[in-house]
Amino acid sequence: MKHISILVPRGHCSVTNIEGTHQIFLEVNGVLAEMGRPPLFDIQLVGLEKTSSQRNGLFTIEPDVLINDVKKTNLIIIPAMMGDQQKVLENNKDFIPWIINQYEEGAEVASFCIGTFFLANTGLLNGRQCATHWRFANEFRLLFPNANLVDDKIMTEDNGIFTSGGAYSYTNLVVYLIERYAGREVAVIISKAFMIDIDRSSQSPFIMFKGQKGHEDEPVKKAQEFIEQNFQEKITVDQLASMLALGRRNLERRFKKATANTVVEYMQRVKIEAAKMSLESSRENVNEVMYKVGYNDTKAFRTTFKKITGLSPIQYRNKYNRAIAIA
Repeated sequence: MKHISILVPRGHCSVTNIEGTHQIFLEVNGVLAEMGRPPLFDIQLVGLEKTSSQRNGLFTIEPDVLINDVKKTNLIIIPAMMGDQQKVLENNKDFIPWIINQYEEGAEVASFCIGTFFLANTGLLNGRQCATHWRFANEFRLLFPNANLVDDKIMTEDNGIFTSGGAYSYTNLVVYLIERYAGREVAVIISKAFMIDIDRSSQSPFIMFKGQKGHEDEPVKKAQEFIEQNFQEKITVDQLASMLALGRRNLERRFKKATANTVVEYMQRVKIEAAKMSLESSRENVNEVMYKVGYNDTKAFRTTFKKITGLSPIQYRNKYNRAIAIA
């Protein structure tokens, strides 16, 4: 039997992550019982104290056990922990050595959404792939440069460490873990019971690009603003460097450091974000949108659009344009 430890942190965390994960794993035991098979999961809520108040007292969670009572576990679940991440760490630092020790003893560890910030504080993500909510990707990179964040992924797996992207994508990771432990047949049954897309792996279609300006490099901010205001035009890196009185290599180095994108990548993302907005809200066809955002090469536009969003322009329009969806 696999022992699952769902952490109940101090402070404000995702009650949905905790209750939903507990419910889905528990349902696996029910499915196995219907198949005439023994239960697979022993699921416990594991906390630092006997009660945990959540949502300003709206919910109270009583863990089944405290961490010192769990000598051996197979899977640790870290829910999203909201608020100032330094305070989150301070309030829950007693989990850290326990998580590290359990991992070294063979346990696997999974974090959901911004729970990846807390997991990163263990050092277990150094040199490993991970995901978090796309809105916090730049903040994560600044805090944990040794982790390999892939902000387009809904979930990652790296040497017994699992992470999921934004919000309710935790359900995709839970189903993936069920497939690993219980097999594909059970995972498919669970995905149908909870209406979870079993093979969804990217959060790219949901990413809204709003620029990356949480830095103090003013020339780079000016370059970003110029790109955003003139994205329909053909802008070159040399043009920006000349405008800012910087050498090209110096600008490219500083731009990448400040935004986590190259200058060309940033230009592409601004153009594609504008294209997405047009495809969502207008009745313009794909070629009209392409020209509107400054592309003249149909193949280049479609390739770049799919690289960034995970969908072709037509697929994106059909999925997110309200008028078309209703029709």
